[in-house]
Amino acid sequence: MGGTMRLGTRTSHFKPGTEWSKLRAMYGGAAVIEERHRHRYEVNPKYFEQLEKAGLALTSLDDQGVRAESIELKDHPFFVGMQAHPEFTSKVLRPSPALLGFVAASAGCLPQIIEAAHQKEKLTNGTHVAFSF
Repeated sequence: MGGTMRLGTRTSHFKPGTEWSKLRAMYGGAAVIEERHRHRYEVNPKYFEQLEKAGLALTSLDDQGVRAESIELKDHPFFVGMQAHPEFTSKVLRPSPALLGFVAASAGCLPQIIEAAHQKEKLTNGTHVAFSF
């Protein structure tokens, strides 16, 4: 079973038309991000169309455009799911944009944090330098 694990840093490409994505906004609107993975299970591609018709947006895909990397509900305050594990690379004073977005949405200040994300200098993986409070 160990041979089926997807481990390490993986690239996610936000799909065209996902400029509304809260997750993408937390990464400063980046088209491509990198996050650490450690998982075995994934969304079966044969259900992509059916899921999207039901309102679940597949917002980013892997390098080959085959695996769903993130999902969101467009009109929800912060319904975001990721294959990545941003908690693996988060630090207290430098949280992952995905986790910071979750906390900000819970606290009612997501719009301000998204605005700050767009103001910061981007790193290679779409994350930002200064989320230190």
